[in-house]
Amino acid sequence: MVQTPIPSHILYPDSDGKPIAENTLQYRWIVRLVTNLKQLFKDQVAFVAGDLLWYPVRVERPPAPCQAPDAMVALGRPDGDRGSYKQWEEDNIAPQVVFEILSPSNTISEMTAKQNFYAQYGVLEMFFYDPQSHNFWGLHRATAQDSLMFINPDDLPWTSLLLNIRFEMSADGLAVYHPDGELFKEPGELFEERDKAQQERDKAFAKLRELGIDPETL
Repeated sequence: MVQTPIPSHILYPDSDGKPIAENTLQYRWIVRLVTNLKQLFKDQVAFVAGDLLWYPVRVERPPAPCQAPDAMVALGRPDGDRGSYKQWEEDNIAPQVVFEILSPSNTISEMTAKQNFYAQYGVLEMFFYDPQSHNFWGLHRATAQDSLMFINPDDLPWTSLLLNIRFEMSADGLAVYHPDGELFKEPGELFEERDKAQQERDKAFAKLRELGIDPETL
């Protein structure tokens, strides 16, 4: 008896039906992480996404193993739109770094299952943070064959070997810093900086044109 192949959208749906966040605090953290990580890697070959389903392996019948990290970074994969991250279509490159921002309904068993999934399928750095309780932990390793090393609040400040971003803890909770020491900003602040830089560039070009210099020739 010949079995009809199961369509890809059935095997690998683009949605798990779960909300991206349960509250505004969790949502704000997710958006801040994704926006700043995209800014960090804007001039490099890297794919950054938030709440995107990652399928590490092909299957013939559902359900396919998957997780949707709140934020993930796949170094070596180009930026661009995707319905999901199917690893076999991405040169078999697993996301090297993932972030999970906990919501009130998340349980320890759920987070343990996520850790085990990420460990099994090759994640090198994973970070978990509860923005309400300020509880933070992480795990890291150099290669997918190595054992994971635990990161707890006593280890902070701690710098990611892959992303070169720094994690610190204060009375206000977790703070994440760019490699240049700048604090991760809210998306609106990043857009304001970009607009300001564009305005300064436009002014400089206008001045050159007043002097009879075409900026496009420089």
